[in-house]
Amino acid sequence: MDLTVAAEAFVDHLERVRRLSPATAKAYRSDLRDLHAAANGMHLEDIDLETLRDWLWRATQRGDARSTLARRSAAARSFFRWAQEQGLIAHDPSLRLIAPKKGHALPTIASRDSMSTLLDAHRAAAEDGDPIALRDHAILEVLYGSGVRVSELCGLDIDDLDLDRATARVLGKGAKERIVPFGVPARDALSAYLSRGRPALVVRSRSFTPAVILGSRGARIGPRTVYQLVARVLAPIVGAETIGPHALRHTAATHLLDGGADLRAVQEILGHASLGTTQIYTHVSAERLTATYRLAHPRA
Repeated sequence: MDLTVAAEAFVDHLERVRRLSPATAKAYRSDLRDLHAAANGMHLEDIDLETLRDWLWRATQRGDARSTLARRSAAARSFFRWAQEQGLIAHDPSLRLIAPKKGHALPTIASRDSMSTLLDAHRAAAEDGDPIALRDHAILEVLYGSGVRVSELCGLDIDDLDLDRATARVLGKGAKERIVPFGVPARDALSAYLSRGRPALVVRSRSFTPAVILGSRGARIGPRTVYQLVARVLAPIVGAETIGPHALRHTAATHLLDGGADLRAVQEILGHASLGTTQIYTHVSAERLTATYRLAHPRA
């Protein structure tokens, strides 16, 4: 069977049955296409362990990150296990495929003071009523105030907001719904945007949309636009050229823990399936504490 045909059926299974996020399904599709290219068009039943190991070795030689290699290993193992369950292959060649261990680099975050300065500047810029400035201020306040993923922000509809309680209903990974608080500053920014900014953007669209955050043409905003905004405003603060909306999620989680929030509560707010995923932020907080100690204590 052609590998690409089987891969598309597998990705469809991920989206429809396992309800994985579109981003995860897209990444797996890309990984399997890369495997097909590395295997020189071999058929599904001809792929063996040596082929898979050679594929990962080539990725290593290209300089792919360990996290990318680990994801590709996971994609291959999941795909071939599914293919065997479907009767497409007799034996699973990925059973002895070893995934490289992921690196333990701590996430990039911004300081409390720098975030206050950044958000104050965008609030001031929005005071003249420009719809894009109002929108951008709301985006930054919500991302930092709630720690939501960019896909969750882009997917927000008007009915998902409860401004009285300063909460939003978001649809996370695996189509899991949760309620997240976003705080008073984000509520105020959203209120200003919804009353003065969004109406000006709605009229630019040819059709109605229930989306909260709109693009310049009045349609639901896309993740790429949000990424570009966050990259532009955060890069000078954190000193990294490649930075995206997830940095605000990292920053929100770290500042919550620094302020004394319970780890389980942060897990619920972020929508992490595993507490282990949330625990990385305790390492960030511990590292910041150690740095402060070394600077301040005479016997450090």
